[in-house]
Amino acid sequence: MSEPIKQTVDQPRVGTGRPTPALTFVALAIAALFAVPGGYVLWRTATAQVDHLDLLTSAATLDPLWRTVQLAVLVSTTAALLGTGLAWLTTRTDLPLKRFWRIVVPLPLVYPSFVGAAAFLSGLTPGGIVHDLAGAIGFDLNLRLHGLFGAWLVLTLFTYPYVYLPVAARLAALPRGLEENARLLGDRPRTVFRRIVFPQITSSVAAGALLVFLYTVSDFGAVHLMRFETLTQTIFRTRLFDQDRSFTLAFLLLALALLVIATERTVARRGARSAIISNQPALQVPLGRMKPLALTAISFVVGLALFAPAISLADWGLFGWLRDQNGTTALRMDWSDVIVPTWNTIWISLVAAAAAIAAMLPIAYLLARHRSRTGDLVNTVVVAGFAIPGLVVALSLMFWTLHASPFEFLIGSLPVLVFAYVVHFGAQALRTSQVAVSTVPKQMDDAARLLGARKFRRFFTVDLPLMTPGLAAGGGLVMLSTMKELPATLLVAPIGFRTLAVEIWSTYEALYLPETALLALVLVGISALLTWLLVVRRASHLA
Repeated sequence: MSEPIKQTVDQPRVGTGRPTPALTFVALAIAALFAVPGGYVLWRTATAQVDHLDLLTSAATLDPLWRTVQLAVLVSTTAALLGTGLAWLTTRTDLPLKRFWRIVVPLPLVYPSFVGAAAFLSGLTPGGIVHDLAGAIGFDLNLRLHGLFGAWLVLTLFTYPYVYLPVAARLAALPRGLEENARLLGDRPRTVFRRIVFPQITSSVAAGALLVFLYTVSDFGAVHLMRFETLTQTIFRTRLFDQDRSFTLAFLLLALALLVIATERTVARRGARSAIISNQPALQVPLGRMKPLALTAISFVVGLALFAPAISLADWGLFGWLRDQNGTTALRMDWSDVIVPTWNTIWISLVAAAAAIAAMLPIAYLLARHRSRTGDLVNTVVVAGFAIPGLVVALSLMFWTLHASPFEFLIGSLPVLVFAYVVHFGAQALRTSQVAVSTVPKQMDDAARLLGARKFRRFFTVDLPLMTPGLAAGGGLVMLSTMKELPATLLVAPIGFRTLAVEIWSTYEALYLPETALLALVLVGISALLTWLLVVRRASHLA
């Protein structure tokens, strides 16, 4: 029997050499830029001409804060339960068609939350497929999703993969020795899971649940469509006529997000120190008479989270296309209304991805090849940028460019939009870039140096070719996130600059459901391709 391998997975191997002054300066300069949005929020909050205590304790502040925390707790709890249960079914049982389920279960990641919310709501409206099918069988469907229930349902269905993926990977890698011994001693599978399996996956469950919590408190689109006012909604609504309140609420949201990300990193660090992996196949639990129930449960979840939104969007899209073809009521869009936002979405995402990789590469070198307090500081600032909700980043940059002379010319410009994307999603590129840098063998760099190759030549001929796959993966993750980002694009994009996210938002707000569906299907299709290539196909639990 092969022995389990104890492995720390927290950080890549780090060198001990002192970084060059140039590398340190560049890393600190980039970190300073990343600190601008959060710093501006702090400055505006501190200098606001208001009674901060009165503002913080008012019902107008406490009510959306309470609703935000309430929703985040509910969503993260149910996502943790759902993601853990599905991970156990697909990795540790004899569930039929397991590879199929392992592929489709995390695929709800392809839906931006506001697209999923729009799909659910449109399916229940007159003309929607659920509403019409219910009417065909004589049932007057009057189901309303608005409010807490709708926001909870939609966000749970589209965030549980954040728990499922790390838990499934952890379950697939657990050593089977302890479980086998417990079974030999007569423990039932339920007892084995409670006493042995669950304690070993707790850190993965907690880390995933905290990410879901962060996603929920940062969400803008889904809660808006579900008419459930959280902090993001209040900030967006008050940003123009009550800036002091808006920035105070942004400060609260910022503090909440940073607290969550700090907790998540602590949990992840503890989990990494205790991580034990095995090269043996995971121990399987026979479902027996529970197999039909398990198949029904997983089919219901996947059907509701993955196929139901797609069917609703396809139904509305087909309805609009057929309506346009027979000349009854023309679609309020033509090919240019699809091609232009699609092209804008792709190229701005590519630019943001390239800019993120370029910004993160010096920091990745600092973290992967040198151990220093500067590296720790820079890393903390970049990760904090990811924790800050996109709405807060955009709000900060919008008013900073408005008031910071001589940068007024940047108001509503593409560079500011790209900067917002890089600040918000740069951490995704940093992690993959750090791993990519650490994979370059030091011996190859030393050999090139002995042959007389200067630093820049070594970088382009030795380092960069070896790092390209990792850098491309990081850029792809940034691109995927950028395409689905809504509030930052709404606030700081130039007037007339249309992306798929903005077009979907505006057409749905105007109740042009067929047009919304066609645009959403394009965005979901591109997102599905990137999600498959970058997330699902590389998931360790599929091996």
